[in-house]
Parts: sequence; C-alpha cells; structure tokens
Amino acid sequence: MLGSLQHIVQEVNSTKNLNQVLALIVQRVKESITADACSIYLYDKNDLNFTLMATQGLNNTQVGQIKMGYGTGLVTLVAEQTDPINLSDAQEHPRFKLFTTLNEERFHGFVGVPISHHREVLGVLVAQSEASIHFSQDVVYFIITIAAQLASAIINAQARNQIEALSHPKKNLTRKYSAISQKHRPLMGQPGAPGVALGKAISINSSFDLNAIPDKSIENIAQEEEIFRCALEVVRKDVKALSFQLLSDGLPTEDVAIFDAYLLMLESNTLIDNTIERIQAGNWAAGALRETITEHIKLFSEMDNPYLQERIKDIKDLGQCIYNQMLDINESPLQKLSHDSIIVADDISATVLADIEKIHIAGIVLKNGSRTSHVAILARAMGIPTVVGVSELPIMQLDGSAMVADGYSGKVYISPSKNIIKEYSHLISQEKELSAQLLELTDKPAMTIDGVTIPLYANSGLIAGMTVSQENGAEGIGLYRTEYPFMIRQRFPGEQEQTATYQTVMASMAPKPVVLRTLDIGGDKSLNYFPIKEDNPFLGWRGIRVTLDHPEIFMTQLRAMLIASIGHNNLHILFPMISNVDELEESIKLLRRSQIGLLAEGYKINAPKIGVMVEVPSLIFQMRTIAPLVDFFSIGTNDLIQYLMAVDRNNANVAYLYESLNPAVLIAIKKIIDDTHKENKPVSVCGEMASDPLAVILLLGMSIDSLSTSVTSLPKIKWLIRNFTHQEAKELLAEVLTMKNAHEIKKMLIAQLENKGLGGLIRAGH
Repeated sequence: MLGSLQHIVQEVNSTKNLNQVLALIVQRVKESITADACSIYLYDKNDLNFTLMATQGLNNTQVGQIKMGYGTGLVTLVAEQTDPINLSDAQEHPRFKLFTTLNEERFHGFVGVPISHHREVLGVLVAQSEASIHFSQDVVYFIITIAAQLASAIINAQARNQIEALSHPKKNLTRKYSAISQKHRPLMGQPGAPGVALGKAISINSSFDLNAIPDKSIENIAQEEEIFRCALEVVRKDVKALSFQLLSDGLPTEDVAIFDAYLLMLESNTLIDNTIERIQAGNWAAGALRETITEHIKLFSEMDNPYLQERIKDIKDLGQCIYNQMLDINESPLQKLSHDSIIVADDISATVLADIEKIHIAGIVLKNGSRTSHVAILARAMGIPTVVGVSELPIMQLDGSAMVADGYSGKVYISPSKNIIKEYSHLISQEKELSAQLLELTDKPAMTIDGVTIPLYANSGLIAGMTVSQENGAEGIGLYRTEYPFMIRQRFPGEQEQTATYQTVMASMAPKPVVLRTLDIGGDKSLNYFPIKEDNPFLGWRGIRVTLDHPEIFMTQLRAMLIASIGHNNLHILFPMISNVDELEESIKLLRRSQIGLLAEGYKINAPKIGVMVEVPSLIFQMRTIAPLVDFFSIGTNDLIQYLMAVDRNNANVAYLYESLNPAVLIAIKKIIDDTHKENKPVSVCGEMASDPLAVILLLGMSIDSLSTSVTSLPKIKWLIRNFTHQEAKELLAEVLTMKNAHEIKKMLIAQLENKGLGGLIRAGH
C-alpha cells in the first residue's frame, strides 16, 4: 500500500480542481484497499452539515444531495470523536442512519477517519465493505495516513477552486458545496499588522511551487515561445558549465553523469515540442511548462522501475530551473506595485520590504509566518496592514484579483462582494478619522487619569522611521534593530558606514535617548553573506552568541556606536540574547576595551548606559544577580514567549500556541518587573506586547517603567493609557492572575476596552 500512497499523493498534487481531487481520492483508496465503497463527506460551514462530495461504490447521483448534521449518522460521530471508527456491522450501531437513495443497504463493514487540518475537522473519509468484517489495522492506518496527507491538499484545492469559480461564475452551479457558495467566506490567517487593505493582489513567487502556476491566456504567442526557448537555452548552458567545472575540480565522471541526464531531458523533443504546442494552443509559457512537467511526472510515477521513479525529482528540479529563468526574463512583480497593491507571497525578505517602503503599498498577505515573525514586525513599523499564516493561500492564482485584507481579524476576502467593499471602505474612512484624532495627542504625555506617566518610545530599524517616530510623539528610540543595515548589504558594513547610520539616528532624536541593540542575527534573521545553517536555529547560534564568537565584528560595531554618540550623548547600548552572567560580563569587557581604544585615539566619548534584553527564560531567575552590572532592562517579549511556550513563532502550524496573554507569560513578566524594581533599576518592554492594547493594560498594572512600541501603534497606546487609572489597571491585573487561560483573559479585557469606547484599538473602525 506504500506505493499506492505515494502515487495518490503525487496525483492529487497535480490535480487543480477540488471535485477532481475528491473523486481521485475515493477511486484510488477503494482500489488500494479492495473495499466495496469509498466516500468523502466534507463539512459545510454555511449550512453546518456534512455533505457527500465524492463516492465510488455508492449511488454517485446523490453527491451534493446527502447531508448529515452533527448528531446524525456514523459520519458525524467520527467527526465528533475526531477518532477513527471501525465496525464489522455498521447497521447494528445506534448512530447508523440508512440513506436508501445511496443503495447502501448491502454494506456492513465500515471504517471512517476524520480529515483534520489544524484541529479543525474538514470532513470524513469512509470505506465500506459488503461483508461483515473489521477492516485490518494496516488498512485503517493507510486511510489515516491518506487523510493526514490530503487535508492540506483539500484546503488548497478549495482555495484554488474558489478563485476559479469567482473567475468563471457559471461553472459548478449544481454543487451547493462548490466554491461559488463560499465566495464571501474569507480565507483565515493571523493578524500581522493592524489596519485594513483594499486593493489588487500582486503575487510574488518567493518559493517555487509547480502546481501553483496558473493558466493564463496570451495574445503574443511568438513572445511566449521566445521566453521559453531563451530560458531553456540559459539553463542548458548553466548545466553544461557546471558539469565542466565539476570535472575540472576532479569529481569522478560517474558522479557528474547526472548532468548528462539533465542535458538529455533539456534537449528532448517531448519537453520542448509539448511545451511549444501548449503555448501555441494559447497558454502562457509558465503554464505550458507546468502542464508538460506534470505530464512527465505522472508518466514516471506510474512506472515500477525504481530508477525511473527517482528521475521525478530531476524533472521537478529542471522545471524549477526553467521557470526561475522565465521569471528573470519577465519584469519583476515589484515593478507593478502601486499604492493600491496588496502583496501576496509565501514570505518576503527584508530587502523586498526595503523596496516596498519607497512605494507605499496597501497591504501584505503571507502564507507563512505569525504576528511576531520578522516581516510582521517590520510591517507594523511601516504601518502596512498585514495578514500572515494564511495556510490555504493560492498565491499565483490570486495575481490581479480584487482583495480585502483585515489586519485586525486575520481575514482575507478574495474578489469581495460590493457589500463587503462598501463595509470595509467605510471602516477605512473611520480609521483615517481616528488616526487624525490621535495625532492631536502627539505633544501630550502618556499619563494615566490618576497621574502616572509611562514614557513611550519607538521601535525602529529603518532610518526613514525616525521622522515618523518624532511626528507620532515618541520620547526616544527604545529599540533600534541594528541588523537591518547588515541585512540589506552584500557584506559586513565597515566602521565608517555603521558610524554614519548611527549618527543619523542619534542626531535625529537628540537629546532624546536612543537604544541601539547590538547585532542580533540568527533564528529568523540571516545574512546571505554570513549564512548560519542549523537544525534548530532559534536554540542555536544567534544574538550575543555570534558576536562574542566574532569580536572583530562586535568591536567594530561597538566602536561605531560610541563614535556616533559624540556630541549627542543619548546612546544606550542593549545586549540581546543574554542567558547568563558570563555572557554579560564578556560583552561589557569588550565594550570597555572599545572605549579605552577610542579614548587613546583622541575621541571624546562618554560612557553609554548599558542594558540587557530579557528574552531567555534562564535570565528570569538571575535578575537580581545581573542588576548591579547594568543600568536598565528591556523585556523582549517576542522571544521570551517563544521560549517559555516552546513555540516557533514563525511556524503557522503552532502559531495559535504563541499567546502573550497566557497566564504563565504574565506571571513570568510580573516576576521580572518585581525583581528589577527591588534592585532599583528601570525596566521596559520593547517586544510586541508593548504594541498590544490588551497586554498594555496589564503591563500598566505591573508598574512597567516605559514601553517601546511600533511607531504606528504609539498614538493608540497613548490613547489607551490616558483613559485608564493606574489603580484600575492593577485591579484588572489581580483579577486576570486568577484566570486559567488566555481566552478568558482576552474576553474580559476586550469588554473593558469596548465599555470605555476604545474598541477602535483592536478592530477596524472607531
């Protein structure tokens, strides 16, 4: 059955239409386990029923007609229990419901397996036999494996089918479950950056996915043929050059033979002629290539010869090379961006964001990531409404589609109806009104009703953000991420380059304080010229661990910071990823050595204030030991929560576990603040909790000394603080600390904001 499983997955991946996917599944599963019937029921959120969507062995005229609500039938029992059910005689079970129109009276053996995706039951896969038998454990686990493998495929197929149905509204009208009935149902992701984007999707293919390439009709056939032939020729030359280079380097001839196979494929008539035929039939070059490569993959997958089946990967690799070359021939998607563009991608890099900053797009929608992923943080700093973690996002099919992205709720509407457009247009207008009102608070302090002032600083990493920080009333820069200037270069910046950058930052904010965090690479922040490849990067070589191992890099940066502070005297240096006292003492030692060296060279520098980021849980229990060595603390809640909860914050599969309002997180942060205050040292929060209105209420109750927020969040956080008393926040914190989960806490805090008329802090509109 293993071979059958592999074939089924390969076939499903090359099938674009949802109904075709489902029909293929039931046919192949029935054949593989020699069952008498196999069926799929999918849950329809519109009418709350499980609908028969495909069958082999039952009356297929009832597809789309047979429905079961929760509490009715064995199918829904499987969904309720989220566990397989294997019965020798289903008709004897009290939950059995006979549908005579299905002609299932003769079936007795029954096995049903839930099809689940991220804890949500999408449907049920059922196999039946005429004989009264239990299906074997091998069969049950085979079906479980199929269901697990195909859940994502069904999600993606639904999304692809939704796009197709919206483009061709006369198709599939006989299927109530079809995408047409779902066209006003949004795709769901996570809020990445607050705000609402209304505009046109621009797809950026940041990672290769053959099946995601859509069909597109063309007018200039000759041009598409030329694009294909040019890409083919470039790849052919690259393969020849690589083969020659490897042979020259002494690699054995037999190890380079794979490149001969590549060249044979690239020169084969079937690859070239079949693709040209498809272009001449009206499909663009990329779509024609996809069809040809898919055809080759299917042909090889059906062969029993293991060697030939191994060639599938080679075919895919060549397809990727040719397709990537086509993208280089065509204009970059970034050239098409405008103020109403919504970028749609798997993920985007800091370099792309740097380009985007100059264009001022409407929004970003990403298949990967979470609220605290690097891109989301940058997007908030730039004020770009963003939705992340939309796992079912059919990226390439969306190019040019009208779209609404709600950065508050995580909802993404594709080809939205007039009513949805009207509603969100109204909310955007309200947001603009609210923003204008909040700007009136720019020169006013972030002071509670009972007179407690909480200084508000801005997080930044882009020089362009300095002016915006000033305009929004920032009292300084609470976190300047120095890695961004490193990320947009092709080498380490020298001392003079870094000095110029830091001087611009400190001069623009003087005399207000500027906190420069030393280089924090690793984890989800990499330099293409200094790659760090690890099995577990978030628990590996990152932050201060890298710079202490490379004092030549570290001291260059420290010297640049100190020189840049001359004449401004507003420098605070923050060390990231400190996990023990030894690391801190070594960091301070290198800083002192840099100071002594500069003084000896005649520079008139002042000693900066030194701070430590609290983001490694081990530091929570060393606060009072470390406090005498530093001037201030800054809680980096993004990583702290990640490590406390053992959750990769960039992994969409577990992002729901990353929760800043988890009681354990709140207790840990309260301990940090309490211990720091016992040593008479100030503590700030510079992570994303500082930009979250719900969390800020509780931080206020914990007597946090200051907050460093995203620039765009600063006015809203000030508005919040000015509408609460410190005593009120302390009482809310006491109540929250008695609650058992984040859901209860969030519900209570949202009610507090709505009661005070502050709902516009957490949703679109006023």
